[in-house]
Amino acid sequence: MRYSQYFIPTVKETPADAEVISHQLMLRAGMIRKLAAGIYNYLPLGLRSIRKVEQIVREEMNRAGAIELLMPTVQPAELWQESGRWEQYGKELLRLNDRKDAEFCLGPTHEEVVTDLVRREVKSYRQMPLNLYQIQGKFRDEIRPRFGLMRGREFIMKDAYSFDVDSTAADLSYDKMYQAYRSIFRRCGLNFRAVEADTGSIGGTASHEFMVLAESGEDAIVSCSACEYAANVEKAEARVVEAAEHAEPRPLEKVATPGKKTIDDVCAFLDAPAASSVKMLILLADGKPVAAILRGDHELNEIKLKNYLGCDTLEMAPDEIITKATGAPVGFLGPIGATIRIVADLAVKGLKNFVAGANEVDYHYKNVNLGRDCTIGEFVDIRNVTHGDPCPRCAGGTLEMWRGIEVGHVFKLGVKYSKALKATFLDAEGKEQIIFMGCYGIGIGRTVAACIEQNHDENGIIFPLPIAPFHCIISALNIKEEPVRAASEAIYEELQQAGVEVLLDDRDERPGFKFKDADLIGIPLRIVVGSKNLADGNVELKDRKTGVVELLQIAEAVAKVRTQVREALGR
Repeated sequence: MRYSQYFIPTVKETPADAEVISHQLMLRAGMIRKLAAGIYNYLPLGLRSIRKVEQIVREEMNRAGAIELLMPTVQPAELWQESGRWEQYGKELLRLNDRKDAEFCLGPTHEEVVTDLVRREVKSYRQMPLNLYQIQGKFRDEIRPRFGLMRGREFIMKDAYSFDVDSTAADLSYDKMYQAYRSIFRRCGLNFRAVEADTGSIGGTASHEFMVLAESGEDAIVSCSACEYAANVEKAEARVVEAAEHAEPRPLEKVATPGKKTIDDVCAFLDAPAASSVKMLILLADGKPVAAILRGDHELNEIKLKNYLGCDTLEMAPDEIITKATGAPVGFLGPIGATIRIVADLAVKGLKNFVAGANEVDYHYKNVNLGRDCTIGEFVDIRNVTHGDPCPRCAGGTLEMWRGIEVGHVFKLGVKYSKALKATFLDAEGKEQIIFMGCYGIGIGRTVAACIEQNHDENGIIFPLPIAPFHCIISALNIKEEPVRAASEAIYEELQQAGVEVLLDDRDERPGFKFKDADLIGIPLRIVVGSKNLADGNVELKDRKTGVVELLQIAEAVAKVRTQVREALGR
């Protein structure tokens, strides 16, 4: 492709409304342009990278035995009402009516549609296992679309759905997809982690998120320093640690703490470490008050508590509810004398002589001991893990904290949708059984954006070669000079014939201008053809990632580019 005949509208200035680096660079590099809030045109350069990701996804999905199809974007309300998600999904579901006033929605996901398809066509255990996937546009009416392709309203997604005769077979399908995803993101050249995650609104029994590691990531994740354990912080398990204090129980003391409401203030006032104090939080679980007690230096994980309680909604209680439920205001709450249901974190169980609120304004207790001073019947892991916590899976590892960008998610759905939509089959004995399902999603455009978040410098994008728009760019300096033009054309033709995707910068522009554009759009390899080096039969070959520049004979440069492309693509 010749730069002069291609459409790459690069810009020098960073757009004011672009907050994250991928959004900034994709706009500056002429990869995307905004049409409306959260809705983008994919320009040729951006589309090439998106198509590269799609191709890798297709190859690995096909290799894992999945079968591609395409389902409608517009979905009838009846299916969503049948699954129970028409109202549950909320305002992110864009609803519309046709000319007959029938209700539809723009599909944010396709569990209902694919389950309806399968319940109509799959009747026997002999037709499974079955895995169907598509690569298609989705629409979710985000309340605050931002960050370009990272959180848009319209986006390209690969979604797959597996159908099996029982949970054991479903586990095998899940593992195939898990391994396929690892291959996909490895082939894309990304540094990622597969982490245990909460199932969220999709539902099911288990899930893993695939996170691209980047400082700008929205999600906090943890991984073990010694084993393969990794999890989203919402899901990460906390291992029970030794109590902060092992002394014999001391006499309970009620002490005045005037105006001291926060853990930091109370502990500083009483000269006690936060780890030897507890805090009591009041929440509303489906509208009913419940208390959560944690060690003073730990933070509540509402997802864990919500899952334990099995409630649909969980939120912090307002002050008036707290006072009514406990008889005390926020800042002075504690377990002694409490009549409200209490769920305590596991780390509280072994504490001795700890500090707690006295359920009275301006007073706290010192030397509180469970069993003697109060009784708590429910202990469960309800806290966020922290950096340096012991790994819950191995003996010697500790947890490390990372920032990640979710690019893929796999779910064990079980029978959530098949039961609701009555997707059944006849087993070997002729008995009717419910189909077991899994679902598996990858954000295609989001993967490209996450790649840029992970791979860039002050000059622009640094694409991994497998998903770069082009493998190599030829920067022809002084293109009007016949030797430069002829050599550039010859290199261009030879690389193309070798299967290398090449962008020939044949514009009549200054060298510095061409170099800045080449760095900005992030093409991995650059051959510079200039009259001075060409006099000796040489060209420069620059690696965008390492910055290494080599002066090589033309044949050597062409051979090296061919080799690097072949190795990167596994050819």
